[in-house]
Amino acid sequence: MADDADVIVVGGGLAGLVAATEIADAGKRVIVVDQEGEQSLGGQAFWSFGGLFLVDSPEQRRLGIKDSYDLALQDWMGSAGFDRDEDLWPKRWAEAYVAFAAGEKRGWLRAMGHRIFPVVGWAERGGYDAMSHGNSVPRFHVSWGTGPGIVEPFERRARQAQANGRLTFKFRHRVDALSITNGTVDGVSGAILEPDHVERGKSSSRKVTGDFTLRAQAVIVASGGIGGNHDLVRQNWPKRLGDAPKSMISGVPEHVDGRMIGITEAAGARLINRDRMWHYVEGIRNWSPIWPRHGIRILPGPSSMWFDATGKRLPSPLFPGSDTLGQLHYIMSTGYDYSWFVLTQSIIKKEFALSGSEQNPDLTGKSWLMTARRATNKGAPGPVEAFKTYGVDFIVRDNLADLVGAMNALSGDTLLKTEHLKLQIEARDREIENPYVKDTQVMNIHNARRYIGDRLIRTAKPHRILDPAHGPLIAVKLNILTRKTLGGFETDLDSRAFGSDGKIMPGLYAAGEAAGFGGGGMHGYRSLEGTFLGGCLFSGRNAGRAAAKAAS
Repeated sequence: MADDADVIVVGGGLAGLVAATEIADAGKRVIVVDQEGEQSLGGQAFWSFGGLFLVDSPEQRRLGIKDSYDLALQDWMGSAGFDRDEDLWPKRWAEAYVAFAAGEKRGWLRAMGHRIFPVVGWAERGGYDAMSHGNSVPRFHVSWGTGPGIVEPFERRARQAQANGRLTFKFRHRVDALSITNGTVDGVSGAILEPDHVERGKSSSRKVTGDFTLRAQAVIVASGGIGGNHDLVRQNWPKRLGDAPKSMISGVPEHVDGRMIGITEAAGARLINRDRMWHYVEGIRNWSPIWPRHGIRILPGPSSMWFDATGKRLPSPLFPGSDTLGQLHYIMSTGYDYSWFVLTQSIIKKEFALSGSEQNPDLTGKSWLMTARRATNKGAPGPVEAFKTYGVDFIVRDNLADLVGAMNALSGDTLLKTEHLKLQIEARDREIENPYVKDTQVMNIHNARRYIGDRLIRTAKPHRILDPAHGPLIAVKLNILTRKTLGGFETDLDSRAFGSDGKIMPGLYAAGEAAGFGGGGMHGYRSLEGTFLGGCLFSGRNAGRAAAKAAS
């Protein structure tokens, strides 16, 4: 019997779309299989802020940022901390990816119509020495159009390939098994789910209406990670980060369940670094949720004071925007799985952004007028003000005593003492008006404001937290927010998957989060941010090109 296609791609997210379009462009036939409906095409990339890690870009140079491949690789390796035998391929992927980010990545996307917001963000700033974790310079390039803006070029290419007969979508097809013939992966089988036109991100029906079998010369697994499956997150939770949180919220929909990862591992693929993961500590419960336990991440500027559940200020350099996993490790060491921001209206107006395409209608809608209002409005951006008004994790009061009382009421305990917080805030406030200080967070604020991008739209003018002129006071309860899987299937630079015996499994490829964004974990232990979408692009492209070339 003839094959149904040359290559089957499992997953219609960004990595899957990139792989499929590369295969179609090579003149091969490809089928994209996805358990969700057509309305979910693009996967998690659609919901993202659209951040991309680029090195020595025109946007950086226009802002006076001096970057280079060597500096970016130094930052990457210092953050990754590769230290395992199985890090051979992840390290090679890291080197190749940084070269991609410093080379053809921007031009490749731009040729497809992708554009970048001109102000470059500075994520994961570290705060340790030059060879440790963090971006030495701003590298977070926001896609104009956010997540949808990066999905659109590949969806457009996929629709063109579909019209030309080279690409077929099989939505509502849930893969339950890989088929292997004479040692070669050559197809998938599974269940056909009933049509469900539920809104993107909502939990869809799992009612089975039939079954299917598809054959091809190769299969690319691009099925995503495990962030929507809290049981699996806890099962793989690394002890180095303390005990797994008792309470978490989800940064991804429920269908990001890791199911296909288990199926592929059961077929013989080698899964490595499964204990490496990326979860945020600035999660807030969505007041208008789309998926179960829906959480949003605050993208904070550097000025909010950060306290643990007992009211102790987080130690240097664990400031907002500095070291996500360092903050997670510290917070879990306290015995509690939440923490607090304390800030002012002046800070929230300038420094709070929310991750996600739906939380940034100005950037997502490509409205320069709305975007300009971020810098000129009297209040914070509309979605932030909505959370401040309706979000259960936000508290607004005119004085510190009332604020602390409300914080204790929200957490359901009496851990916080007004005098304890007041002592720490006043000590910080005494430093804020001096250009030379010993408080390292205040140093960090001064450093941020030396960068024009932060001074314009991301860092408030230094002021005392307890100055009524900058009020009211605001407290935000921060939850652990599940997000990304950093480990995955071990692959070579052609995205060919290794088997449990250490040998390449013929016919099997892996891309995106399922491959740890390349090689089984190219980020190592930590991300520099803006690297997840880019990892989907790079690994999806490599997988698609290699699979197309191998197909006869």
